[in-house]
Amino acid sequence: MEIDAVLEVEAGDPQIAIDFLVANVNLSKSRLKDLMNKGGVWRVSKTGERARIRRAMTDILVGEQIEIFYDDAYLSLRPIGPELIEDLGQYSIWNKPSGLSLSGSDFGDYNSFQRALELHFQPTRDIYWLQAFDYEATGIMVVAHTRKAAADLTVQFNPDGYQNAMVHYRCDVQGDYNGGEELTTDIEGDSAHSRVNKVRFDARPDRSVLDLWPTTGRPYQVRQQCAQAGNPVVGDELFGRSNDDIEGLRMKIIEVSFVCPVDGKIQHVSLLK
Repeated sequence: MEIDAVLEVEAGDPQIAIDFLVANVNLSKSRLKDLMNKGGVWRVSKTGERARIRRAMTDILVGEQIEIFYDDAYLSLRPIGPELIEDLGQYSIWNKPSGLSLSGSDFGDYNSFQRALELHFQPTRDIYWLQAFDYEATGIMVVAHTRKAAADLTVQFNPDGYQNAMVHYRCDVQGDYNGGEELTTDIEGDSAHSRVNKVRFDARPDRSVLDLWPTTGRPYQVRQQCAQAGNPVVGDELFGRSNDDIEGLRMKIIEVSFVCPVDGKIQHVSLLK
């Protein structure tokens, strides 16, 4: 069963979230609480601000809209947990598996990387995403938890040129890649550079496996450069047309190195055997 509904809170309606939902949605109270906890209930304020409601006893206001997204199949999925590789306090390093989205969807976020991080750290920590990492990929992910660490790592993974830092991507791309060992392209008016190694070409299903080392950190750089070369990353629906894949985005970060902002030592993480 699926529910996709938008209800407005009117005068006379219960103004406690769970009471309002029980009065207006044909689901049991326990299912509604589970839905809220898993991120499928939203509130839209009079000014248009949109946020998930998780707490059953949350106060809601007349004039607000309550959005309900319920999907039996989605809610029955077992969450896929990321693997913590190392926790340095000011930042953490993770191995993000295939099938784990970054932030979920309208129907919920309990099976997402962001929610897994929020629930892992008690007390909760701030999360600062670093532009150098394409968090929609799988593999090694570095997440900052303080402004200091985020600023330090951003300097090392400078969009204009990495400083003592390295990110190694492995991608399945469409077609037989013949773009050479260097890619220099324009992304939103800025120059983007990556080193490329073609690992192999598989005639069936007409795909190449590439290793890429970006040396600048433009938004979605690796995906954009592959697409511009005529070989979009398999499963990349953002930069490749009719390019969905049952396994999702076929892009993995397999190696990372940088200077640790906590102790000043070289931090090197690899999934290579």
